[in-house]
Amino acid sequence: MKSLNTWGSLLVIILVIYSVRLLPMLLLRRNITNRRVRSFLHYVPYVTLAVMTFPAIVLATDHLSCGLAALIVGLVTAWIWGDLFVVAVSCCLAVFLCGLIL
Repeated sequence: MKSLNTWGSLLVIILVIYSVRLLPMLLLRRNITNRRVRSFLHYVPYVTLAVMTFPAIVLATDHLSCGLAALIVGLVTAWIWGDLFVVAVSCCLAVFLCGLIL
């Protein structure tokens, strides 16, 4: 019975993923000309990445304040320099120093 439940869940997951990838191709055969829809679709990848990344940055440490410090340092560093390596190193240093203080 447990194997049937597992295969059923797997089938539902496959159908949902396949439909999410297939339906836009079937329904949107022409180019999108609406400026609002194009603008919305332009920002979807960035918003998705932010939704996955920000909680991981804040909740990755034992102290919430260290995670928030890393987030603030990362935002400021990204705004000033924009280099991903510099942002990652500065966030790691912020968490390390905050951990030493706390």
